[in-house]
Amino acid sequence: MKSAYPPVIIIGMHRSGTSLLTDILERLGLFMGWRQNQNQEALFFYHLNNWLLRQSGGAWDQPELFDRVLNDEIVRPLFCDFLCYVLKTPRAVSFLGWPRYLRYRSVANLDFPWGWKDPRNTFTLPIWLELFPDAKVIHIYRNGVDVANSLRVRSQAGLKHFQRWRNLERRLAFSWWNQLSPKLYVRNFTLEDGFALWETYTRRADKHIAGWHPDRTRVIQYEYFLANPAATLQDICDFVGIAANSAQIQNASVGINASRARAYENDAELRHFYDTVKDSPQMVRYGY
Repeated sequence: MKSAYPPVIIIGMHRSGTSLLTDILERLGLFMGWRQNQNQEALFFYHLNNWLLRQSGGAWDQPELFDRVLNDEIVRPLFCDFLCYVLKTPRAVSFLGWPRYLRYRSVANLDFPWGWKDPRNTFTLPIWLELFPDAKVIHIYRNGVDVANSLRVRSQAGLKHFQRWRNLERRLAFSWWNQLSPKLYVRNFTLEDGFALWETYTRRADKHIAGWHPDRTRVIQYEYFLANPAATLQDICDFVGIAANSAQIQNASVGINASRARAYENDAELRHFYDTVKDSPQMVRYGY
């Protein structure tokens, strides 16, 4: 698919700073979709990525199963054709909004900086690169211990919400509005499970980055980004084609919490867990 302006595809493990990066780039002028979920993922591409994973029996926490599609010489072209078709249908209104849809009709016709963020892109990326062969890819990664703990905290919050589901009022509310259904993330109840998933995502991101054009990729360490936001953002703006000046970049950087870097160092349990995983290949590769 020929695109008027190559998209920016943000990949990376969940809880690794993809939302933070997306939020700032949006404020600097990168269009990342009209309708988004609470994690600033464009619903249009979010649903397409979920659909892709489900076709192989996969999910965000079992993404490796998508290799069945990537390695199938019959199925993979069919999926590419289907996605190429969907990008041109009125469903694209979810991403473009009505004014842009009426003007451009397809995301491929956008003539300004645009893209989308979704950790699932880490595994579905080969499909998207077939559709957008000029795409630019940004991979942001974070210390695996902090990622594992963030997943565990979210899972525990989900479990507490589920336990409260015994409340009759909540059950009655759900009978009218299924958005209230409790969400559980079972695989990531433990630090070990979360860390294993981090390894799975980062290995796959490394593989895709290594196989793509160097001049169309950027790899960002979350911790370096927090410590050096202005320099990092200036480089990314130049990379994606955003005309942001230093004052705009400084304003967009306000509120970045540098203390979130290496947060595990402030917790005895996490420091111990770090000692057990610090020699893993991915931790060594990333200098952690």
